[in-house]
Order: sequence, then structure tokens, then C-alpha cells
Amino acid sequence: MSGLVAQSITVTAHGQTPADIVVTSPIMERALYETPAAMSVVRRGPIQEGQPRLKLDESLSQVPGLFLQNQENYAQGERIAIRGFGARAPFGVRGITVMVDGIPYTLPDGQAQLDAIDLDTAERIEVIRGPASVLYGNAAGGVISVTTADGRSQPDQTSVRITGGSDDFGKLSITNSGRDGPWSHSISASALNYEGYRDQASVEKYLFNTKLRRDLGSDRSVTTIINLLQNPRSEDPGALTAEQVNADRSQAGKFTEKFDTGQTVDQQVLGLQYQDLSAGPGELRVKTFYIRRNFEQQLPYPGDSRIDYDRDYFGARADYRQSLELVGLPFRYVAGVEAREQRDDRIRREMSFGGNLQGLTAEELQTATALGAFAQGDLSLTDQWLLSVGGRFDRIRMEVDDDFAPDGDQSGSRTFREWSGSAGLSYNYQDSHQAYINISTAFETPTFSEFANPTGVGGLNPETEPQKSLNHELGLRGAFNNGIDYDLSLFWVDVRDELIPYELDGSDNRTFYRNAGDTTRKGVEAAMGWLFTPSLRIDSALTLASYTFDNYHSDGNRYDGNRLPGLPEETWSNRLKWQGLGGTFATLEARYIGDMVADDGNDVEVDDYWLLNLRAGNNVYAGQNLLLKGFAGVRNLTDRSHFANVRINASNDRYFEPAAGRTWYAGLEFVF
Repeated sequence: MSGLVAQSITVTAHGQTPADIVVTSPIMERALYETPAAMSVVRRGPIQEGQPRLKLDESLSQVPGLFLQNQENYAQGERIAIRGFGARAPFGVRGITVMVDGIPYTLPDGQAQLDAIDLDTAERIEVIRGPASVLYGNAAGGVISVTTADGRSQPDQTSVRITGGSDDFGKLSITNSGRDGPWSHSISASALNYEGYRDQASVEKYLFNTKLRRDLGSDRSVTTIINLLQNPRSEDPGALTAEQVNADRSQAGKFTEKFDTGQTVDQQVLGLQYQDLSAGPGELRVKTFYIRRNFEQQLPYPGDSRIDYDRDYFGARADYRQSLELVGLPFRYVAGVEAREQRDDRIRREMSFGGNLQGLTAEELQTATALGAFAQGDLSLTDQWLLSVGGRFDRIRMEVDDDFAPDGDQSGSRTFREWSGSAGLSYNYQDSHQAYINISTAFETPTFSEFANPTGVGGLNPETEPQKSLNHELGLRGAFNNGIDYDLSLFWVDVRDELIPYELDGSDNRTFYRNAGDTTRKGVEAAMGWLFTPSLRIDSALTLASYTFDNYHSDGNRYDGNRLPGLPEETWSNRLKWQGLGGTFATLEARYIGDMVADDGNDVEVDDYWLLNLRAGNNVYAGQNLLLKGFAGVRNLTDRSHFANVRINASNDRYFEPAAGRTWYAGLEFVF
């Protein structure tokens, strides 16, 4: 990936256009129109203004090339796909690097969870749409980077926010931010209780997030990050067959209520970051973190379906940046190293058909260690032309130490050594208008769960290999003086050894993975915004793509030319916003999701649909001081029947997780 700066898809309140934007991403700082890559950034307004602040789908609907599912199943978590990467995950996030305040929430084995992201203090969300292995390692699809407030850009204030709505939704949030000389801070705490639309879908969740920053002079600073998650209940309603959906969309799936399916999570995150902007001739940044996660999950099938693990995940990263002259031309670079380790002390237990918890079926220590070194350089050939080149080397070792004696020694290990590279060229053909082209490579290892051996023999499936991709990208973006900005990108990605999920007959919901030969992803991503009056703005994001198997056969069947399951090939999001004086606003969103298929054979089809969302709010002032914010919203305004999630290659025809119909929410925020 060439460059790591995101495009703003909105004009700020002060009239700043995308051409003015410089975004500090976790790796490198660069002006948008010097970046030869497809990127988007969502700012604080769309994230927080009148939103319930529950899941990322609220904030990322206007990002082209991105598709989210599973917004309503808190036990499984949101599934995120960028250009088709990540769609295979039955739960959590695969193939996409997730960063929160510079801390990699993506593990060395490639999986990530989103349950600890604090949307109450999120300042911006950057999305890199395309392979990002050159600077982030084990990620084929892209990067989602969330930055929360640190108290420097906000007034000193405390707020209390109360939100309630359909299906017994209730959330209480308290935030405080301030600055005192060299010190600044932001603190947030929230409590969520939600019964959910379907049976066996309730959630109880508590989240605490704080950043404390200390300036050590004009060029140096240190920041401490603490994030605490307690999730004592997230129930899993499971998937349904088409017949069950027609009979009762809100019912829970087979075994779910009998087994009380769901998960509990207790997680603590600690981060420490130091930066020195005058370290010799350049800039030094050092980051370290530690994450402790205790997890328990009951899956909806009898057998080895109770999972428990205690995870220790820690690492450090350092990079150095400098601007100088190379062959008489301006040159800047970033070079760095990182090390991360994941240690999962994991057990599985047996659940009987009668719903009684039995003894152990597995006990093992899973260890993944990742070491990486990277460098990227930008050479300004002229005032208009910029060449960007980068490279990275990763060594990832995954090891299983089996401590369960009855089935013999199932220990095993795999080591991967991977090179990634990128090259991009940017041309500013007019002020505030840019054309770019890039080519990059990426890799994605199987996660520990994707290494599961369907034969039940051996610690890591020896038949499963990393998937590798080659990405080609061509783009245009710009902003006109009449309030119109645009972003257009064409992409073509060739993937070898695509990883695809499947479920064995008789295994119910137990998912395994296999390499599905070669696939091709190609398409067009377009975003446009128009501020056509001082108070009215429209934004539109369109994706037209093709995701197909090129060479894939399994169990005597050939799937060459078939669509990849779980992905719509057309999405179109539109947003019309009216912004009045004093913070009054109203926003109407219309989103089209194209049809998709649920299996490799393309025999199970899922219809397309439109969704309409509406939200509005107003502010009350006491003199010049903001005192109260009131807001309300309706999601799925037309009560359209659709699915929150489609399970890929599901067994026993249980493909579908129905979404809620029309729902509402409303709230008040007190500011003092």
C-alpha cells in the first residue's frame, strides 16, 4: 500500500475541503493529494451526531468498497469486508487490520474483535481500501484505524448522555475532557443493556476508555491509554433456515436457548506511546501495549461447543521519519520495526444434546509471534509528480502445545516468511485535483480457528496455506470551488489460495476452512459530495464490483466463474443532511444492498434491498454555553425485511440471521 492518509468525505464546518486535509495515521503523515491510494476518513460529526453509537456500521455507511454485516449479533460481532476481503469470517474480523489509537487490535494470527471500540469519544475513523501488508503486515483487505479524543481539541467539559429505544435498548454514557498546561485528558464510561429483536439476543456491556497526554516541551510527548471492557452477557440467537424465517423471523435458532448460547468477555488494554519530533534530523515514535482478554463462548451445536480462553497479547513498535534530499530531489521516508506475541490458553468442553456441560475435549496453548520490518519512501519528482515505494518483511510463527492427553499429542507449528511491496505514482494535474496509480502485494495467514483440522488429527491443518494477493489501482479525486468533491477508484485484485469457510454435514455450526484456488476482485468505487447551499449537503457512495472464483474445485464440484459468497456486488449509499443554526440538524440516509449468494455453488440466493434511516436533533443553550442536546432516529424507516447476516456455506440450510424491522431511538445529552 502506498501511503496511509485518508480522504475526508465531508466538508468541515469551516469550509475545509479534502485538498486541505492532512491526516496523521498510525504510520506516516501525508497530505491527501500526495497519496497514491484509495482512502476515506469519517470525522466526528457523522460518528457521533444523533447516532446511537453502538456499531461501526452507523459511521462507515458512506465509505465505498466497504460492506458490513452482523450488526445485531453482539456475540458474533460485526463482519467487515473491504473489496471482498473479510467476508469469510463467521465472527470477528479477518483480512483487515484494525487499529485503535495506534494499538493493533488485530492479532498476529490475523483476527480482530471490535467490541472495545469507544464510539462516544471517537474523533475520526480512517479506512484504507486495499492491501496494506507493506506497512501493517498480515492484512489483505485494508485498514480501519479509529482515533479517540485526547482532550486537546475539545473544550473542558463533562457530558451525560441517556439513550433508549426499541427492543428495550438503553445506554448511559458519561464523558469528561480537559486540558491543564502540558496535561490533557479524555475519559469515557458507558453502560449498555439491550434485549435485541430476536429471541436469545440480549446484551449487557460496560466500557471505560481514557487517554492521558503529557507534553514534554514543544516537540515531545507521552500518552497513556487505558481501555476496560466488561461484557457479562452477549447472547447468540444463531442462524435460521428459510422455512424458519418465513414462520417467525424473531425466533432463535436450533439449540440456542437450550444451550444458552452466547459469550462473556473481560478485557483490559494498556498502551504507552512516546513521540519526539526533533530526534536528530527526524522524528521518533515508540509505542507499546498489553491486552488481557478472558473469553467464554457457547456455540449453538452439541459437541465440543464450549470455548474458553485466557489471552495475553503484547507488543512494541518503533519508527523513524526524516525529510532530506535524494539526488537533488525532496525525499522523505519512514522506517520501523515491530514485534507482537499472542498467547491463548484455550480449552474446549463437551455440550450434550440435553444441554448439560460435560468434560474437556481439548486443552492447548496457542502462541503466535510476529516480527516485522518495514520502510517506505516518497520522492517528489516535480511539484506535481510524486513517487512512493515501500517494502516489508514479516516472520510469523504459529504454534500449538497440546495438553489434552486422551486423544494423543496434537501439537504442531507453522512458520511463514513473507515479503510485501508497493509502488505508487501521484500526479496533481490541477490545484485540488489528483490522479494516481499503484500496485501492491499482500498476504493473509489463516488464523488459529481457520487452521482447525476437519479430520480431528494434528494441531494445525497441514493442507491450509496463506492466501496472497496482487492489487492494481487507478484513481482520481478532487474538489471544486462550487462545493463539489469527488473520489473515483478502479481496482483489480488477483488472489491465490483464497481461504473459504465451510461446514461439514453433521457438524451443525462448526466451521472449517480450505484454500479455494484463485479468485479475482475487480470494480469501481465512487464517492461524491456536494454542499449545494450553506445548510444542505448530499453525499453519495457507489460500489460496482465483481468477485469471482477463477480456479476452484472441491468434493467433485467445479466452481470456476461462480461468485464469492456473502458479498453484494452493488452497493449505493446516499445521505442528505440539513444543518441549521445552533446545531440543529436532520439527516436522511438511503442505502441499497445488491443481491448475493450464500454458498460456493451459488445455489442459495439472497435478494437485494433498500434501507432508509432518519435522524434529527437540536441543541439548547444557556447564553453562549451549550446546555442540552436532544436527538432521535428511526432505522429501517420502511420496515423492510432483510438479513443482518448471511452465513457462508452453512450446514443444514441455516444461512440466515434476520434483521430487525423498523426501530427507533431517542436521547438527551446534558453538557456542563
